[in-house]
Amino acid sequence: MRSLVGEGHAVRVVDDLSVGTREDLGAVCGFREVAPERAGPMQGEGVELVVGDILDEGLARRVCSGAEVVVHLAASTGVAPSVEDPRRDCATNVIGTLNYLEAARGAGVRRFVFASSGAAAGEVDPPIHEEVCPRPVSPYGAGKLAGEAYCSAYHRTFGLETVALRFGNVYGPGSGHKNSVVAKFIRRASRGEPLEIYGDGTQTRDFIYIGDLVRALRLAATARGAGGEVFQIATGHETSVGELVELLLPALAAAGIKDVRVRRAAPRPGDVLRNYADTSKARRLLGWRAEVGLEEGLRRTVEWFVERGEL
Repeated sequence: MRSLVGEGHAVRVVDDLSVGTREDLGAVCGFREVAPERAGPMQGEGVELVVGDILDEGLARRVCSGAEVVVHLAASTGVAPSVEDPRRDCATNVIGTLNYLEAARGAGVRRFVFASSGAAAGEVDPPIHEEVCPRPVSPYGAGKLAGEAYCSAYHRTFGLETVALRFGNVYGPGSGHKNSVVAKFIRRASRGEPLEIYGDGTQTRDFIYIGDLVRALRLAATARGAGGEVFQIATGHETSVGELVELLLPALAAAGIKDVRVRRAAPRPGDVLRNYADTSKARRLLGWRAEVGLEEGLRRTVEWFVERGEL
């Protein structure tokens, strides 16, 4: 966001504020808030905030007017919530995505970048790559795969340049609101609560630092020849949850959070056992690769939580 504003771009943020806040946006950049019914064609410079729901079709059409690129990050995230309420997950992640694809098409948007997930591939032999036959395990994965399919259809039928990025497990500064494993572990440790590992801790994920992800988003919005493509955006390194804890504990101790306990819990339904990605396609077509290692990324993340008082 900072770099976009610094380059003189006009940016419009659409958010229902169910997770993020105005204060979160204000910590990144200055902005002006525009009432949903008054949102018109984008123009000028700076950042606008429009508070609204992605299921509102009329709002989608208004906020996409005049946009050159749409980056669709809004979603109901996580496997557990999708298992608890599959219908809500589908409405938000499938219909919400369709609303903005249709609005982008109507507005003549050049490129549409869709935040997908490794969960779309599901239970396949890793490393996950873009050519595997997807087998989603959770409703969340199924919804993200549906979003990818709609992106493909809008590219091939309507000529909209869509790019789907399958994010690894994202962590880093700014994740105080997230319920992902790294943010949750840091918060629990700071409160003196045990870190809860579901299953035996051998399940693996591909943890990607937020700064690396932001670079991928910028490239996905601008790289030539990326229209209609799907990319794995991760590190290519397989890390078990147990190994994550072993790397996180020293970072917590350096921040004064010591004597952290760990306990086991029953495995969660819908969780994939192994997940890491082959990112060679992103290197080849986007010129992107992850640069921040997990140990360094965890140190930066813990420091951010401490400095911001997000614990």
